[in-house]
Amino acid sequence: MLIGTLNIENINPVKQIVKKCKRFSSSLEHSHQHIIIEFEKGLNPADLDASKVEAQILGYGEISTVFQIDGLELLACKRMPLFEKKSDAEAYERNYRLYCRHLSDAGITIPNDYTLVVENQGRPVTLYIIQDQLQASNFAHKLIHTESDKESESIIRSVVIEIKKIWDYNRQKSPDLELALDGQLSNWVKSGNQFIYIDTSTPLFKIKGIEQLDPELFLKSAPSFLRWLIRWLFLQDVMDRYYNLRQVFLDLAGNLYKENKPELIPAALKIINDNLDENDEPIIEKEVTKYYKEDKLIWALFLALRRFDRLLKTTLFRQRYEYILPGNIKR
Repeated sequence: MLIGTLNIENINPVKQIVKKCKRFSSSLEHSHQHIIIEFEKGLNPADLDASKVEAQILGYGEISTVFQIDGLELLACKRMPLFEKKSDAEAYERNYRLYCRHLSDAGITIPNDYTLVVENQGRPVTLYIIQDQLQASNFAHKLIHTESDKESESIIRSVVIEIKKIWDYNRQKSPDLELALDGQLSNWVKSGNQFIYIDTSTPLFKIKGIEQLDPELFLKSAPSFLRWLIRWLFLQDVMDRYYNLRQVFLDLAGNLYKENKPELIPAALKIINDNLDENDEPIIEKEVTKYYKEDKLIWALFLALRRFDRLLKTTLFRQRYEYILPGNIKR
């Protein structure tokens, strides 16, 4: 997600049998809770090797990091250090649960999951969203590099059909409810003949036209000296794009540049344009290229400014910087 919580790169492939992900709610085992609490208590974001509980990074989001924590090898633990009060984290958790329920009602398959709120004095309250860890090689953005072009087109078609379910559902529920999602290939995992949507941690939905997610949460990871500008120029636009089917499909097509598979764009656009709403203009390749170049420039600059912000906080002001930033990202 562009300003969101999960865009997994799966830099540490983990072998795990994919379960059939029938939706259910369950409490995290007490022993697992203890491991995560100890991990958060001893975490040093500036030096992960100095942390008391060992972990590997599975992926990065703009406001989250996804860990495989020692002792919890079958789980992907998404850390979101966003909240000033426990009640704020619990409110987000409730919205997350409601969003997942609506996704399931819309016909989207999502992983088994758990949540845990962790408090440490003098630090932000952290929400962990924990999912069954899925086979890294089965992520859609990985499969298009290992499968034939014909099979890759089938994967894209399957993802497009899954995305379209959300807008079919919205038409049924309008004007009481409207869902949104980030349809990029890295958010979908193949399991048998179905695709599982993993980017559930940003509960984007409106009730009677009112956004249920506080957009200010996503400014917490932005450089403090730029928050006013991002709020003014970008924030509402970025959130709104996930409610627009054409914009979601445009982002999906542009993502093929990032994945170094531009040769799939013509076939992807044919699939996408066949599934657009009848009043939408077809997406052309020139538009995809322009969108991707602008998007790449914005987020490369944003990451550079976040690194500068981290440098200021940790060296000049001697403050703790809660977010873990990726190294160089190939876009």
